[in-house]
Amino acid sequence: MATRTVDLRSDTVTKPTEAMRAAMATAEVDDDVFGADPTAVKLQSEVAKMMGKEAGLFVPSGTMGNLISVLVHCDVRGSEVILGNNSHIHIYENGGIATIGGVHPRPVKNNEDGTMDIDLIEDAIRDPRGELVYPTTRLICLENSHGNTGGRCLPVEYIDSVGELAKKHGLKLHIDGARIFNASVALGIPVDRLVQAADSVSVCLSKGIGAPVGSVIVGSETFITKARRLRKTLGGGMRQVGVICAAALVALQENLIKLEGDHKNAKVLAEGLNQIKGLRVNVAAVETNIIFFDIVEGSKISGEKLYKHLVERGVFVLLEGPSRMRIVLHHQISSSDVQYTLSCFQVIIRAFLLFRLFIFIKTLISDSSSYTSVGIQWCMLFRFFIFL
Repeated sequence: MATRTVDLRSDTVTKPTEAMRAAMATAEVDDDVFGADPTAVKLQSEVAKMMGKEAGLFVPSGTMGNLISVLVHCDVRGSEVILGNNSHIHIYENGGIATIGGVHPRPVKNNEDGTMDIDLIEDAIRDPRGELVYPTTRLICLENSHGNTGGRCLPVEYIDSVGELAKKHGLKLHIDGARIFNASVALGIPVDRLVQAADSVSVCLSKGIGAPVGSVIVGSETFITKARRLRKTLGGGMRQVGVICAAALVALQENLIKLEGDHKNAKVLAEGLNQIKGLRVNVAAVETNIIFFDIVEGSKISGEKLYKHLVERGVFVLLEGPSRMRIVLHHQISSSDVQYTLSCFQVIIRAFLLFRLFIFIKTLISDSSSYTSVGIQWCMLFRFFIFL
């Protein structure tokens, strides 16, 4: 039985710190549906100020934050939003913009760095002259950092260019900033400058900075007024929500400075995994706290068995497919945890390879029907030792 737990499934698995729990226990609260909860007001104001926007609104989740933002901008059913084909909004949010809001998604191919080609975005904008048959394009959505491409960061120059394109065509720009703080730290760009071109931003509090619950959406006063009403419609109006917001305030104070360390740990882990025979990591693509790695084709290593043996040693990752896994670093993963994780991978994969060697030698001994067969098999055995 494992004596140590290293949970790398996501940065959403963090536990509230003692400081967070203390703040939650003593939080000053009131009814937030009336806009009267002082701790919620403080959090909303602080996040809006950090993002350089007029106002903010606390919501229970990033999914609700993105949904509300899209619905505010696309306030006519049958509107269309341009977004990445590999974006969180398009893939992981239950199609809520369509099922709840009647908003049509217009996906554009995400590049490996999380961007969409500017030309392709512009080509996806509907010609208003075809409004009799086309949906009406009203919004462009970006995601920064981009989760499905491994936490890649969209440069500020790129975001500015998309913002200029949106203005040129009378559109709005929303940024899914679930890990916007990670992107800011990795790029070395102040977060308010990074989202300057956006009309709205959804900022997750329970990912990189480790708060237990919630997101804040930011934008203009008019945007937030409409968003508040939609939050109530969606069942997101909570009462004494300051209990939760107090923990988020602590997270902003204590954990932003830890993001750089998370990124360094991710790089060390990625480099270590890439040195293990049978695994492949694009180390250069690890810019923040997310690592995707693949089991090399032909290595005969089972993803499910690797996952199972990791769990037995207390290491938890996310199995993305038969030969692909995801790891996410966070502030409760130490450099010691990284080294322990690497040692577990090394031990498990070496055991896999040694087992293969045992089976191969057993077959070799039992099948010696011809000199030619034996010669071929010994050549294969030599190649196997080189791989090992």
